[in-house]
Amino acid sequence: MKGMQACRDKHAKDIPRPHVSGDTTMDIAKRISRRRFVKQSASLAAVGMAAPTIIPSGVLGAPGRPGANDRIGVAYIGAGRRANQLMGLPPEGRIVAAADVDRTRAEAVAAKRKCRAYQDYRKMLESKDIDAVFVATPDHWHVLPSIHACQAGKDVYLEKPLSLTIREGRILVDAVRKYERVLQTGSMHRSMSGNRRGCELVRNKLAGKIHTVIILNYPSPWECDLPGQTVPTGLDWDAWCGMTDPVPFHNDIFTQRSNPGWISFRPYSGGEMTGIGAHGFDQIQWALGMDHTGPVEVWVEGGKLDPVVYSKPESRPRGNALCSRGHRVRFRYANGVIVRLEGNGPGAGGEFRGDQGKIRFSGGEVSSNPVELAETPPENLEFRLPPINNHTQNWFDCIKSREKPIADVEIGHRSATICHLGNIARWVGRKLRWDPEREIFPGDDEANSYVDRPRRKPYELPDPV
Repeated sequence: MKGMQACRDKHAKDIPRPHVSGDTTMDIAKRISRRRFVKQSASLAAVGMAAPTIIPSGVLGAPGRPGANDRIGVAYIGAGRRANQLMGLPPEGRIVAAADVDRTRAEAVAAKRKCRAYQDYRKMLESKDIDAVFVATPDHWHVLPSIHACQAGKDVYLEKPLSLTIREGRILVDAVRKYERVLQTGSMHRSMSGNRRGCELVRNKLAGKIHTVIILNYPSPWECDLPGQTVPTGLDWDAWCGMTDPVPFHNDIFTQRSNPGWISFRPYSGGEMTGIGAHGFDQIQWALGMDHTGPVEVWVEGGKLDPVVYSKPESRPRGNALCSRGHRVRFRYANGVIVRLEGNGPGAGGEFRGDQGKIRFSGGEVSSNPVELAETPPENLEFRLPPINNHTQNWFDCIKSREKPIADVEIGHRSATICHLGNIARWVGRKLRWDPEREIFPGDDEANSYVDRPRRKPYELPDPV
């Protein structure tokens, strides 16, 4: 698209390539060095995946910002259920391509949307008619393709949760800032008028000084030990496993919410703590005005959690209950506000208790006690939040203006971090101090061991980006 390259040209000439390290772990206190592109290319070829060629600046088109009538070429990394839900684009968007490790999914999208299909997203990122990408993959595949997209000069809409670990979330923030990309986190409850109003009521102190927030007691992920099944035709299962240790294919892993699906399993997800909690904690952060920080303490009632091991058919409700029952997480912010995870708490919002009342909102619905708090006319509110009602449109608008979207990468990272803190508290089973500026547990090696995770070659993250 002509005119989309204003910020892209600055970095496209010499984009650093993701390195391949001989290490199998990333120590949060010691960053691993980059390897040269030629070494990464050889490693990627060894696993049957072609390394991408980044388009040189000379062929990226004329510099300048897009005009009001320019169309944005969009591609999808991941072509499953969620990606298809995100294909209802504003008028200025056009679908150019889709990539999925399951070739049949990508081809189905291509046939329906009259676009190109890829099995390797990195080959897709070479295309100069792609301005931006949706990343709608399983959680363990969120950050790496988003970094590759930034390095290729593409803007990104990344489904929540932003990351699978705290450390990789910070690396993604660094990449977005370095390459001057626009990244919208899929925290679309920020674009719901009801939730926005609930946050405004809290921010305007209609309930007085907030001392407690109640939210749903989200389940943590399970462990998985399933027998192998036949890999479906067209699926690159090794690529699906990606940076995790390969396991035999099983549909109960591959499908997002089957019985139970990857969203319930380590190492592919943080469970519903990140799956739904990413929405809930995001709204708490927004309402409390904490978008660029986080809690300073986290603990769990009920002791250390021993996750369910899924080795035979099990219902998701039962497994999820076993991964949260009696293990209620608590957070404390530096200003004294306590967040409590309870079985009757809102799933995608919060119940905010203050010294003058209570405000509850979730999924766009707002209520209060006393009831007149929620009936306060908007014109009586001194503090107002941006009136965004379409999450994708906001992203498109920011692609053109180069402003930060309503769920910028830092916001998505901070919300996901709280989810990860909740899981870590359950796995460690004791009270933890958290430094939201340095993003470490001071003096706690055990807790810090969960801030990042091992990754197999050649799927390590570039660090620095």
